[in-house]
Amino acid sequence: MQPHLKYIIFTTVLARDLISDVVPALKTSDTGEQALNWMEIFRIKHLPIVNHQQFLGLISDQDILDLNNVKEAIGNHELSLTRPFVTDNQHIYEVIEVLSRLKLTLVPVLNAESNYLGCITQEDLTREFANLSAMQHPGGILVLEMNDNDYSLTEIAGIVEGNNARILSLYVSTAPGIQRLSVTLKLNINDLTAIITTFERYKYTVSATYMNSRDMDDFYQDRFDEFINYLNI
Repeated sequence: MQPHLKYIIFTTVLARDLISDVVPALKTSDTGEQALNWMEIFRIKHLPIVNHQQFLGLISDQDILDLNNVKEAIGNHELSLTRPFVTDNQHIYEVIEVLSRLKLTLVPVLNAESNYLGCITQEDLTREFANLSAMQHPGGILVLEMNDNDYSLTEIAGIVEGNNARILSLYVSTAPGIQRLSVTLKLNINDLTAIITTFERYKYTVSATYMNSRDMDDFYQDRFDEFINYLNI
């Protein structure tokens, strides 16, 4: 059963922090052919259409392929555009939820005046996931398994800090229909022996540990795959 990413903590990343600086917006004067070229370059399936700062809607590759003539300007066609967006002060979790629920490859970002600011792509979110997970920092990874009602962040953090270590990132995943949690900790030290011993003394189940580079590379790849699957639900 595929685990689902439930939440990541220790972050205040907002939509405005994730806006792409390379993906362009379409104008109504752009052709469908131009739109498809950009989609291929940036490996996306959607692009926003913007008139000055006004967000008109999101067009997909399928919408363009359904046009009679992709060499004509998009504005020459009658389009039924959807208008999904997030505001610039929404949290990264809300951005992920919108992309996941609507099966988008990007989502437009608007400000309080409904002006278009830019867009956030799946790639942007994946890169930020790496930052949130502290993947670029040295240290080991430890995975705990427990029942829902046994979860206590205060106690978990106390055990780690009592062993002169710090939690760099923490997230929780769960499988549908199962009342058990998998709690993944990225710590700032590589030798987790003393911490593992302490968790076991407190009756925690340590289901996995990663202390060498090769194992952690495999772990990160698995979590990236899980994250992408989550975005594509």
